[in-house]
Amino acid sequence: MLNRATSVYGRMHKEELLELHEQMVAIMSYFRSQESVDESIFDPYESLSVDPSHVHKSKSEHKHAVFVLGNALATAMSEDEFSDAGRVGKRMAELAEDAENKL
Repeated sequence: MLNRATSVYGRMHKEELLELHEQMVAIMSYFRSQESVDESIFDPYESLSVDPSHVHKSKSEHKHAVFVLGNALATAMSEDEFSDAGRVGKRMAELAEDAENKL
């Protein structure tokens, strides 16, 4: 499963990846506006200093940022690691680690 997900992102054009990244940032903004969400879950993403407007950054850097942000978004949506969103979050964490190892 790990290889299939990373190969889909590997075939994605950089422009498509930037658009996905931008949409995920919009979703992050929504969750940040919710009082029930701990904003610190987005700290790992923020520490990357890669946002969709940074078109000069590599495709690999954006892919890593998307996986890290995906993990944070799944965490924001999940009640526990066994919920559907919790399992997605765990998977995004694995993908983020794999993408980081390829930077």
